[in-house]
Amino acid sequence: MSDNFAQLVKQQTDIVKIVGEYIKLRKSGAQNYTGLCPFHKEKTGSFSVNATHGYFYCFGCHEKGDVFTFIMKLENISFPEAVRVVAQKMGIPLPKREFSSPEEAREAGLRRQLLDIHEAATQYFEAALKSPEAARAREYLTGRGVTAETIQKFRIGYAPDDFNHMRNALKPHFSEEAMRSSGLFKSKDQADGSPGPLYAGFRKRIMFPIANEQGKTIAFTGRALDTQDEKGRDIAKYMNSPEGPIYTKGHVLFNLDKARAEIRSLGFALLVEGQMDCISVFMAGIRNVIATSGTAFTEAQVRLLSRFTPNKQVILNFDPDNAGRTAAEKAGAMLTEEGFDVRIVLLEDGLDPDRFIRERGLQAYTAAVRSSHRYMDYLIERARQEYPARTAEAKVKAMNFLLPHIRRIPSPLQRDEFAADAAQKLGIDSAILRQELRQAAMQRVESVRSHSHDPASEIERILLRALVLPETDPARQLAATRLSEHPEWYDGLPSSAMLETLAAAPAPENPLDAAPDQSSRVLLARALQQHEPAEGLATAPPSLGEQVEDALHTLERRHIERRLRELRSLIAEAERRSDTQMLTSLLQEKMQLDRQLRAH
Repeated sequence: MSDNFAQLVKQQTDIVKIVGEYIKLRKSGAQNYTGLCPFHKEKTGSFSVNATHGYFYCFGCHEKGDVFTFIMKLENISFPEAVRVVAQKMGIPLPKREFSSPEEAREAGLRRQLLDIHEAATQYFEAALKSPEAARAREYLTGRGVTAETIQKFRIGYAPDDFNHMRNALKPHFSEEAMRSSGLFKSKDQADGSPGPLYAGFRKRIMFPIANEQGKTIAFTGRALDTQDEKGRDIAKYMNSPEGPIYTKGHVLFNLDKARAEIRSLGFALLVEGQMDCISVFMAGIRNVIATSGTAFTEAQVRLLSRFTPNKQVILNFDPDNAGRTAAEKAGAMLTEEGFDVRIVLLEDGLDPDRFIRERGLQAYTAAVRSSHRYMDYLIERARQEYPARTAEAKVKAMNFLLPHIRRIPSPLQRDEFAADAAQKLGIDSAILRQELRQAAMQRVESVRSHSHDPASEIERILLRALVLPETDPARQLAATRLSEHPEWYDGLPSSAMLETLAAAPAPENPLDAAPDQSSRVLLARALQQHEPAEGLATAPPSLGEQVEDALHTLERRHIERRLRELRSLIAEAERRSDTQMLTSLLQEKMQLDRQLRAH
């Protein structure tokens, strides 16, 4: 089925009618219907259908999607077949050409060709690495300690500095569609708008194949040998295949095909940040190592890890720079939220795994992995390093750094232990600060899988409902503008990640696709479950625009009140230390905030 026809069917389809043919739905709000989920066993209905936005979501098993996804999952059929089924149910005439089975066959055939063309490209690059032109590439690999065995094991190759040779070598064996869909080639549109001839996308680069979990090459990473081209323009150090029918970068973990058996055997995975780090660690003898591939760690990769690590244990060894620390903390937070036991490796002298092994040896690296730190201990130490001063203000900042991490811990016992440990190590003796720390920790949603609990306040739900409206809607414009100007107003709220994402950019067709993680998706789905207004009201309920204004007003007031509480603690500390300069500054800020609060 064509994309245009699928979109037409979707626009004309009542998702409630279609889903209602399979399960019993009852109205639960202005635009929501609920029922028992058909994808897992349950006694209490946690399956929600949103009529306005045309999606379903299960708060129990987290299945989600549009009407086509529902039919595909339930009937176990392809997308074209699902479009056909929905069209027939809605009485929408099918296009004159019947695409169903032939389209499915074409798509399957294209996927087979894409896998074959990536295998052929891998062999082409492998052969090219042995050519005279690749002498510099071989030198570079030797200098990085990459042996012939490693090259063979990971099928490392070389892309020649030639626009046409690879195209001419593969063209007799593959269709034009496969060549253009592979991501291996590029083209420029001609004057009449038609696509121009293909030329090699990877040139003068060392090529690292990226395989799926079955070991089939689906993409490449190319490492440039030069920093500038012949015209003096900078060249990207790394270049990755574009996403396509067989490759989605956020769904792949490098080396999982080789590491999966060892991960299951040892009960844990070692996750590093780069492909060379992964290759070095693997060839040194640690076989349960995998890597992200030039992208942030994603929820899909968390799910992939869950399939292969039954004990749910992961050790992270990311680069020691600021970007690596940030990436490690984000990955650690996502894994912790999904119940993983996470540990962090800290290598001496800021070395990455590849260089550490080459300079210090496998024994030293193995010792570092064995002495990895609990993720929670690592976070507390990070807070102490970021805010080393022993002043009350530094302690507050350190505490605020830890609060988002505390809230994401699923276990209430672990949350309480973390909060108490952090308070002790940070020297937070103030009863006010300690109570605020523990209280914030306990605000974390007990379980996003619980259908009966909603982590977002009514204020957050109002703002989220406004932010999924079209860009031209005044309520959305007001919410997006004010929240973008004042992120401190919603910092620390359960919906903070979702508010930040939606305020920065318009929501996609299915708003749930904008959610950065599982908990945000649950939260947004609940926010969009509007309830019917109470009957018998003498006056009409306030408009969404009026509700947004009230919500923003309340957030601003709460932010001022929160800062005033912090100031009272800081003032007490400044008085105790007889710090006149700090005391004057704090009192001035307090007076200004008091005036703002009275104006509210």
